[in-house]
Amino acid sequence: MELVVPSQAFKSAFERFYDDFAQNDVENAEYYLEGKTDFPKYLQRLRDEAAGLNLREGYVPCSHFWLIDSENSILGAIRVRHNLDNDFLALEAGHIGYDIAPSHRGKGNGKLMLKWVLPKAAELGIERVLLVADEDNFASRCVIEANGGEFEKIVMGQVFRNPLARYWINCL
Repeated sequence: MELVVPSQAFKSAFERFYDDFAQNDVENAEYYLEGKTDFPKYLQRLRDEAAGLNLREGYVPCSHFWLIDSENSILGAIRVRHNLDNDFLALEAGHIGYDIAPSHRGKGNGKLMLKWVLPKAAELGIERVLLVADEDNFASRCVIEANGGEFEKIVMGQVFRNPLARYWINCL
């Protein structure tokens, strides 16, 4: 397994990744819909976000990676926001967001993906990353804690009105 930067080479793998969400986690499938409907446009948006170009309102530069296996299947996606320069990111989204494809959950893939992205965050000059999970998302909280996440506190989300657990991890 390895983390890769999204590319055209993974188009069919991305379609399977999206279909897994569409069938098994409809709530989160929408985030990846653009990749299913217009893959080249989606890839360009991800490249632009990494370079800090053409950012949508409220977005900051963000590097994207996919966790792939030996068969080049996409098991998960992880994003590293280069800064927390708005209230939403600073309170309830954090530096890193990730998703494991529903059929690949509960197998340690999230822990591995987060472990491997921390050095990439350090390369971006981020010494400590903020990660936030729904208070009742024990699987995500376990992923964070397994990677040295230090619990800070529970806050109430302002955009997504639910209790959120905030954690910090040293990247260096």
